[in-house]
Amino acid sequence: MGSAHSMSEEVRELVSKTGFSSEQIEQLHRRFKQLSGGQPTIRNLRKAPNGLADEINFEDFLIIMSYFRPIEPNMDEEQLERCRKEKLRFLFHMYDSDSDGRITLEEYRNVVEELLSGNPHIGKESARSIADGAMMEAASICVGQMQPDQVYEGITFDDFLKMWQGIDIETKMHVRFLNMDAIALCH
Repeated sequence: MGSAHSMSEEVRELVSKTGFSSEQIEQLHRRFKQLSGGQPTIRNLRKAPNGLADEINFEDFLIIMSYFRPIEPNMDEEQLERCRKEKLRFLFHMYDSDSDGRITLEEYRNVVEELLSGNPHIGKESARSIADGAMMEAASICVGQMQPDQVYEGITFDDFLKMWQGIDIETKMHVRFLNMDAIALCH
């Protein structure tokens, strides 16, 4: 990420992959360097089960940030739907830690416990109860009335889409990038 005015092949590739402009990429690169302390990677401090990267390089950082770009006002319905699914797939993969295509109760418990671990008023048992209740609600949305001996094995991506139906994720899941140009469509 040099300061040359002509766009390098690397920057063109990042523009294509992320939808950010070259100026936005330069700004995000400066921010990445601040976060990494000038190192080529940022350490992923999350307790990493199988499949998660221990370190995040600049390209990974940009790809992750691209999921938080606001939608363009001139998107048609097909583009909005594609953007919505990409954002939801990103969220789904945050929960599906073993990448088997299903969010199990244990995976969901781990995420809820991690999210609530900073709150001194909510203990592990309370977090577990919250996760269990949410998983029961997910089962009722996705499967309907379950029999007493029926086991809900977890949330698939199709189930996840059903659960988020009617929620305006494409406008809620975004970050305003201050001092940045208008952005391209979701990739």
